[in-house]
Amino acid sequence: MASYTFISKDPGQTHAFSKRLAGFLFPGAVITLEGDLGAGKTTFTKGLADGLGITRTVNSPTFTIIKEYEGRLRLYHMDVYRVEDEFEDLGFEEYFNGNGVTVVEWAHLIEAQLPEERLAIDLYHGEDGARKLVVKPIGRRYEQVCEEFFNENPVY
Repeated sequence: MASYTFISKDPGQTHAFSKRLAGFLFPGAVITLEGDLGAGKTTFTKGLADGLGITRTVNSPTFTIIKEYEGRLRLYHMDVYRVEDEFEDLGFEEYFNGNGVTVVEWAHLIEAQLPEERLAIDLYHGEDGARKLVVKPIGRRYEQVCEEFFNENPVY
């Protein structure tokens, strides 16, 4: 499986990266976010929301598990950190198979419920406040998204 790495020098670059990525997404797209605490998962999601034309303030759904936002595509933002049972039926499948884009923070906690195909992104702390984003497409459709996205020459 191919992977792509992006080094973000600051939150603004993380935001710009995910805002641009939103333009390559499609109804039913699923993005999983893993990585270090405070590495920019919510900043990434805010940029994605901006790229989807969402004007509401986006924040982490830590205590509600799922927040929904209206835009060009509906955004389902999940933080499953507090889900106590991996197999707890919270209706995740309805979101994954819906007409919006689903972002799942701490997705490894519900691994068995995730769709086979998805875009897995790991975010890590780097040097001097930088962040390292490792993007792994799982499935042909996500491979195509990454090929198109990373073959363009964006300026952040």
